[in-house]
Amino acid sequence: MIKHLYIHIPFCQRRCAYCDFNTYANMEDRMQAYVAALCQELRALPEWWAPSHALTPASAHSRTRSLPHPLTRADLRPTIFLGGGTPSMLPLDLLARVLEAASSVVPLEGAEVTVEANPGGELGRQYLRGLRELGVNRLSMGVQSLDDPTLRVLGRIHTAAEAYASYADARAAGFDNINLDFIFGLPGQSLSQWEKTLATITSWGADHFSLYSLILEEKTPLYAQVTSGRVRVPDDDTTAAMYELAMECFGASGYEQYEISNWQRGQKPCQHNLAYWLNADYLAAGAGAHGHVFPQRYSDLLGIDAYIAAVRAGTRPVAELLELSAQDLAAETMFMGLRLNAGVAYTHFRERTGQELEAAYGPTLDELADMGLLERQAQGVRLTARGRMLGNQVFQHFV
Repeated sequence: MIKHLYIHIPFCQRRCAYCDFNTYANMEDRMQAYVAALCQELRALPEWWAPSHALTPASAHSRTRSLPHPLTRADLRPTIFLGGGTPSMLPLDLLARVLEAASSVVPLEGAEVTVEANPGGELGRQYLRGLRELGVNRLSMGVQSLDDPTLRVLGRIHTAAEAYASYADARAAGFDNINLDFIFGLPGQSLSQWEKTLATITSWGADHFSLYSLILEEKTPLYAQVTSGRVRVPDDDTTAAMYELAMECFGASGYEQYEISNWQRGQKPCQHNLAYWLNADYLAAGAGAHGHVFPQRYSDLLGIDAYIAAVRAGTRPVAELLELSAQDLAAETMFMGLRLNAGVAYTHFRERTGQELEAAYGPTLDELADMGLLERQAQGVRLTARGRMLGNQVFQHFV
């Protein structure tokens, strides 16, 4: 049984200057048709992705398909995650339809149900109460910065004051599991500004924080501004110092870093993202959504209209299907699992891949240990503090 589900809501009020996600502004007139198609796909998912109905492209017939693939952590809760885009742009009646259809894949009762939201705008206390009544029990808000000029450069639609107001409204509406997203290494950001931001946000008392270093994606407005010299961003050394400062500040404030970019307290890690990092199987629905049901990984059509048309025609809206080998599964289990501070357990690797970790990667583990990037423990292997700073270099050893 697959107990994790991602749902993509591609609508945004405005596309941010740094964003290369599959999102679309000024397409609210498609919401009704999109939700109808999305619900149709959701109700079909259990049959479409049952083992006997899995898509089998011609290249699949020569692949090994007999590896066991149990869920990697039996104690993970079922999860439903609505990402985007801005899922909170959907009116409550449309969100209710989506969640009702989603419950045919993953029952809402006992599940972690997350909705991503942008502060400000229509995200008022009444809307937030409506989310809680629908069964949403985790809110993830993209704040990104507390500097208003920077927010304007990023194309965000809210101010710092509105971000805190939305957070306070979410608490008043009954949310006791709130994540806040922030970005560091932003245009014009100094180490002292970042330190002030950290002091402020740790005082808010959120349950979870996700912190990401700015990535300049090609074909985004911010990329063009930086490469042309119109906007300057901190250098790599300053960005690394910002990350180290975050680790110190959150640790001193009682937060546990459990993954390279994520901190939690009150035993509230993101169950859905844990499923990704543990390389569990998960279903996905919506334009551009990516799912993983070993031995296959798939993604849906990107365009809203193309997605709607495909579902209306009664066809699966899959744009790409990738057949994974046993080697792919082992590599992904390593470079995803090593993102966790706990690392990769020998038992987890064995259950997920059918192989012994040392037999599969012994020389690679030796090399990384000699470099001071990885350490062996009784239960498994994990990155050192230095290894977390150089995570991408470590992960390349398994690709």
